[in-house]
Amino acid sequence: MTDFVTLNLDALPEAVELPSFDRSALKPRIAHIGFGAFARAHIAMHLHETLAANGSDWGMRAIELFGSPERFDMLDANDRLYTLVETSDDGKSTRLLGALCDTQHVAREGIAAIIEGLGEEDLKIISMTITEKGYCVKNEHLDTDNELIQHDLANPSSPKSAIGLIVAGLAKRRELDRGPFTVMSCDNLPHNGKLTRISVLEFAQHLDADLAAWVEANVSFPSTMVDRIVPALTDESIALVSEELGGQTDPNCIVCEPFRQWVIEDNFKAGRPEWELAGAQLVADVEPFEEMKLRTLNGSHSFLAYLGFLAGKETISDCMADPVFKSEARKLMVDEQCPTLDVPGDVDLLAYVDMLLKRYGNSQLKHRTWQIASDGTQKMPQRWLNSVRWHIEHGSSYRHLVLGIGGWMNYIKGRRNGETYEIMDPMAGRLADIVSRFSDDATHYVEALLALDEVFPKDLVANDDFRTAVHLAYAKVAAEGAQRAVESLAD
Repeated sequence: MTDFVTLNLDALPEAVELPSFDRSALKPRIAHIGFGAFARAHIAMHLHETLAANGSDWGMRAIELFGSPERFDMLDANDRLYTLVETSDDGKSTRLLGALCDTQHVAREGIAAIIEGLGEEDLKIISMTITEKGYCVKNEHLDTDNELIQHDLANPSSPKSAIGLIVAGLAKRRELDRGPFTVMSCDNLPHNGKLTRISVLEFAQHLDADLAAWVEANVSFPSTMVDRIVPALTDESIALVSEELGGQTDPNCIVCEPFRQWVIEDNFKAGRPEWELAGAQLVADVEPFEEMKLRTLNGSHSFLAYLGFLAGKETISDCMADPVFKSEARKLMVDEQCPTLDVPGDVDLLAYVDMLLKRYGNSQLKHRTWQIASDGTQKMPQRWLNSVRWHIEHGSSYRHLVLGIGGWMNYIKGRRNGETYEIMDPMAGRLADIVSRFSDDATHYVEALLALDEVFPKDLVANDDFRTAVHLAYAKVAAEGAQRAVESLAD
């Protein structure tokens, strides 16, 4: 039995802000699947601020399907309060967030109780942060080859995937005649509402055509765009939290940047919190904001992650401390990403780019390049390859983008300065096989990677200029090193 750390609220420094609203009035009106660091720092924080502004009863229930329930046990031991520290080179602020009113973990409550909870009348929204792979979508359809999906279709009352759980919850609501409902993705991927709708509807269709028709008529799937840098905790950031708490510790603490942006498609079937009171933007169409963030922020993050890591830069702020990396990251955004965007007329793209660079320079965050480099096979198409296609169609340069691809191809070899590191990617096994078979032959190695049609669209690979550029970029990073390769962009 773990000895849970319990915060002594009476002993907290005066500067630590406590919830100002009546937490006893909260009801679980939102069930959030995947209550990781980003959900705690962004989605739940916006709800906390909304409650502080209007005192409503829109509480959140956190749900986890994987891992140990210990973190939820520790949350419960602290009355579901946890610490958020926003820090930058300009200062920091600390508060305890209190929008969470319930927790459910499959290893603790069991899947049947979680499904029953999704059928409750007070519940109006399921939200989720389950990462790209959690949607189980392939080529814009439900991936029925996915092992979790296969299990859940065969065992719909005991699902293991988030999609299977959501459909089971919706089936329960239909059974109880609960009426309209909303399922909202908060993951950092384009068209997340559309992807959620595809996976949920197609899963339901495989089970029961009538259930699928009910979902289509009664459930909305709004898209969202989320933006906040929330690095993984380090010993240094944990020590910072303890200092802010007057020597106490909080195992569920979060350290993040002050900046946050949440753009939400205002498409809710059964009501929603007044998130605009917490600074969220409720809009008719999220897509322009999604593309702006994915191509500028996320695209430059990946560029810095692969090339920066290979150049020995452990964090994004380390990259910003190098004038060449900072300058070339800006050129990537301004010259190669911004021209591909179609944003509302009141959006100043250059100001947005410069704001991103300032955020990147926040030395307090310690946002690790290795962390950002994860899941590259899923991130590259949205962050880089759609832009590459645009440049090919318009006959313009994409040399920074293709150098990023060359950086990724070198990064996945898993060696830097004679030392190995782990490659975190859903396709890690296939990548390791290609590395072991072909990495000694540059031509065959690059061609084997380009043959991964889940990553590289066939129309791009068929373009001789693109393939030649990728071969040259890979060879440049391999021969000269990432530092010199980035410096050559400025030559």
